[in-house]
Amino acid sequence: MKNRLLLLSILVFSVFSSCHKSGENYHFNQGKVFGTFYHIIYNYPEKDLQEEILQKLEQFDFSLSTYNQESIISKVNQNDSNVVLDHYFLTVFHKSEEVAEITNGAFDWTVAPLVNAWGFGFKNKLDPEKIPVDSLLQIVGYKKIHLKNGKVIKDDPRIMLDGSAIAKGYGVDVVAKFLESKGISNYMVEIGGEIRAKGKNDKNRIWRVGIDKPIDDPSSLSRQIQDIITMGNGAMATSGNYRQFYLKNGVKYAHTIDPRLGYPVQHSLLSASVLAPDCMTADAYATAFMVLGLEESLKIVQKDSLLDAYFIYSDKYGNLQTKMTGNLKNRIVE
Repeated sequence: MKNRLLLLSILVFSVFSSCHKSGENYHFNQGKVFGTFYHIIYNYPEKDLQEEILQKLEQFDFSLSTYNQESIISKVNQNDSNVVLDHYFLTVFHKSEEVAEITNGAFDWTVAPLVNAWGFGFKNKLDPEKIPVDSLLQIVGYKKIHLKNGKVIKDDPRIMLDGSAIAKGYGVDVVAKFLESKGISNYMVEIGGEIRAKGKNDKNRIWRVGIDKPIDDPSSLSRQIQDIITMGNGAMATSGNYRQFYLKNGVKYAHTIDPRLGYPVQHSLLSASVLAPDCMTADAYATAFMVLGLEESLKIVQKDSLLDAYFIYSDKYGNLQTKMTGNLKNRIVE
């Protein structure tokens, strides 16, 4: 549903370089997973854990990847009555329902038919001018799926689930929890821009992560830093409409689809970075906020003491403006 935009590669590699040169017992793992890249740095006096980490991620992918036809979520989409739901799928199911309720359906993982039709999902897109939005909305809605006796029950068999707006964040949490199970208290995990960090780096400093300036650039070649913040213990995810979009007949179609209306969002909010205790929560809310827009998103953050957010939006003159909640200003690196 969206392309993740948060952790700048330059920051990741600068941290790695520092650890590689002078950090004692710091390991750096990188590679490709879930169709994107990962960077993991952790302080561990024993062996490198990359192989075990990848095994965890492969198990996770087998549960929630819509690109794997044998995955649990794919079998649910195929209405396979014999599919057995695992812990990963059930965790995402419950979190998705929770965030959907709080955001009044702005987050909705049954949006898959619409995301596919608009060209941002796991099936071929349709002509934007011919998308049957009203018909597709009949098979979208989180209240149309139910969990009963360990099975997903759909009001309509054509309903499909898309976990891309929450699964990468959860994958970050899975790796973080695995590292903590090894007694590791200093780490940074990043998958496709979703990030979770704890403790300090090899210089005994709190981790730093960058927030992108929202510049329309699908290639990511013009990437610029808007701000850098410190992260000592928590997670952050960013959603925006400036990386994944396409133009047709002079119209910009962005990847964030409003599941309540069926169309790509059109408003002044350009990106939403959400901080939360876990990355799955941050991931889901970042998507929802891009649907809701600035004012409605602020109301939700202000009601939840565990959330903070960094919003970038365009004012009436077309200038970039920022809005931060809570004590986030105190975490900006000058």
